[in-house]
Amino acid sequence: MAVLHINEKEKKGHINAEIYGHFSEHLGRCIYEGLYVGENSDIPNVNGMRTDVVEALKEMQIPVLRWPGGCFADEYHWKDGIGPKDKRKKMINTHWGGVVEDNSFGTHEYFELCRQLGCKTYVNGNVGSGTVQEMSEWVEYCTFDGVSPMADLRKANGHEKPWKIDYFGVGNENWGCGGNMTPEYYGNLYRRYQTYIRQYNNAAPVRKVCCGPNAADYFWTEGVLKTCFAAPHPAQAHGYMDAMSLHYYVVPNDWEHKGSATQFDEAEWYRTLAKAVYMDELITRHGAIMDQYDPEKKIGLYVDEWGCWFDVEPGTNPGFLYQQNTMRDALVAGATLNIFNKHCDRVKMACIAQLVNVLQSVILTEGPKMILTPTYHVFHMYKKHQNAELLHSYIEGNKTVGTDEKDRVPFLSESVSVGEDGTVHVTVSNLSLSEDAPVEISFAQLKPSSVKASVLTGQAHAHNTFDAPEQVKETELSGCAIEGDVIRFTAPACSVISLDIR
Repeated sequence: MAVLHINEKEKKGHINAEIYGHFSEHLGRCIYEGLYVGENSDIPNVNGMRTDVVEALKEMQIPVLRWPGGCFADEYHWKDGIGPKDKRKKMINTHWGGVVEDNSFGTHEYFELCRQLGCKTYVNGNVGSGTVQEMSEWVEYCTFDGVSPMADLRKANGHEKPWKIDYFGVGNENWGCGGNMTPEYYGNLYRRYQTYIRQYNNAAPVRKVCCGPNAADYFWTEGVLKTCFAAPHPAQAHGYMDAMSLHYYVVPNDWEHKGSATQFDEAEWYRTLAKAVYMDELITRHGAIMDQYDPEKKIGLYVDEWGCWFDVEPGTNPGFLYQQNTMRDALVAGATLNIFNKHCDRVKMACIAQLVNVLQSVILTEGPKMILTPTYHVFHMYKKHQNAELLHSYIEGNKTVGTDEKDRVPFLSESVSVGEDGTVHVTVSNLSLSEDAPVEISFAQLKPSSVKASVLTGQAHAHNTFDAPEQVKETELSGCAIEGDVIRFTAPACSVISLDIR
């Protein structure tokens, strides 16, 4: 039996709600059809936003939404997406499918969507093909409450009062699709561009996000930080940034032959999960470099693109990145979110890619139909960690499982937090494909009086379809009981479990 030890007296840090964030790009059917159908659609909507999708995301408690990209951000010119929709410029989306982008979803629509969702805003600016002036004017257009050319333009376009930009990304993947830059070159551009992201109206400041590394590119992290922290202004304590991003995708095989989202064998199951738990090493090593410049951890690490990337579903546009979502995705999500929780001293935000109909989505749509994926249910189960306090925990007797020595993963993955009301929230993932795991929860002093437990489980390839939308869903975990001062339960193979303990 594995024993999960919890020291409820030892709080390790605050779990930002934004760790459970999401990403929406002008890519495939994420924005159009997924989130936005237009005011004249037969699909129920409020100001063009799909009612069913918005309500599901509110129930999941989405904390922040990143937009408009992604690679699309560094070819997006925001003035093309404002004003009367019949007069907005059309463009070819060269990154994703070569389709026509009509810009009917732009700045006003994004802020309206976030208003309906009740979530924070994370806008990504254009460094790759844009100018300092363009970026500065966008911030002015969105946030300035006064008389100015951009504020007047916003008012003329129907929005009298400014919005709030909570987070602003200065470019995206500038080591690749955002300009193929060197870290030193980007670091200097970052210093320049961020200067003109003005803080208007004495409101809460716009938090500035520097483009960080791709996966294990430690050279980029070191080069950008060295440049941003360099003279002539050594008194600038945080390198002009509030956060640095990190992008990492789980690709089971290689980028040419990623593997099917629904057809995989046991070896590929463990290979996928091994690449997922590699996130722990990435955060640790990039964090160690950040510690050299920011030992007090005032700069957040934002993993603002993460998740599984498989081959597209047969018969779909390869540029749309549409893939199904199985229990394997659920285990990737569960294990990864546990890692983020345990690194909450440095990881302050994360955005899974992407929200609807693209990559590891939480929702899939087909015309008027909508389904929730296994990944959705994991985010729903984990939402109680948002803004809770991380507790010290570890598993005694946690072995490893796998078919190949290099792809072995922990049998169980866990994280524990305590909410403001004193409820202890425990999330456990059983990464084994075939073996159930008897678990005992032991506290330092707490004598549990009640426990409520749910589970997401099923055959490894199980997934929801438009014909069978509830093949995989959260249910009550049977057999979970308090026995004296401990709690005992069995975690089924291939499962994600959530427990609320008082």
